[in-house]
Amino acid sequence: MKLSFVACVSDLEVLRQRLLSSACLKPGGCKLTVYFNAASAAEGFNAAIASQESLASGGSWLVWVHQDVFLPEGWETRFEKGLTEAVQRFPKLAVAGVYGIAGRGASARRAGHVLDRGALLQELPSLPCLVDSLDELLFAVRIDSGLRLDPLLGFDFYATDLVLQAQARSLQCAVLDAYCEHWSGTPASGAVAQAVVNRIKASALAFEQKWASRLPITTPCFHIAKPGDVASFIDSVVVTSS
Repeated sequence: MKLSFVACVSDLEVLRQRLLSSACLKPGGCKLTVYFNAASAAEGFNAAIASQESLASGGSWLVWVHQDVFLPEGWETRFEKGLTEAVQRFPKLAVAGVYGIAGRGASARRAGHVLDRGALLQELPSLPCLVDSLDELLFAVRIDSGLRLDPLLGFDFYATDLVLQAQARSLQCAVLDAYCEHWSGTPASGAVAQAVVNRIKASALAFEQKWASRLPITTPCFHIAKPGDVASFIDSVVVTSS
């Protein structure tokens, strides 16, 4: 397996403190391409994958990762081992992440092993396992798969959109056991900035309308049975700040 990395960056200090402190991304390690002030996740990811597509073999994967993720020592070796095992079990694997959802609705099960804002998430399903939704914090895409991110989704829902795109092409998506740390600046509880709420609602509506025929869909953050469910849920539970 050959890994390269891409990230969209809005805060250089967070990038330095978290992602760039990862051993595998220090000078001499894996290739990392960084895009600053992108309008969407798709802007950076799609450019990076297109630049490598003509030279990539079937064993080349592009890892999308948030600027606030830390990859512990030896992470790339564990991820590659998990990826090799997953490909052997799931021959049509095209997308692999570290946290997601298997199933939907009442049958939905969380899968993965990560530290999220200081809280350890170690779910019950043995890994690797096939999933129907992924968290955006980190995922890898087989470069020759032809998959791309949707710019209309901005910075939300694009990982689950990627899973649904893959499934529509009879491709598979899985969560691997590759522990990492996610230090998101979005609070797990308490007030959320109004701009962030507006961003999520806009991306949610685009996602809900795009995949209306596939509903219900369960993501790590939301259960969506019909268009408008995300906005309704946010309005009922989220306190906003300026």
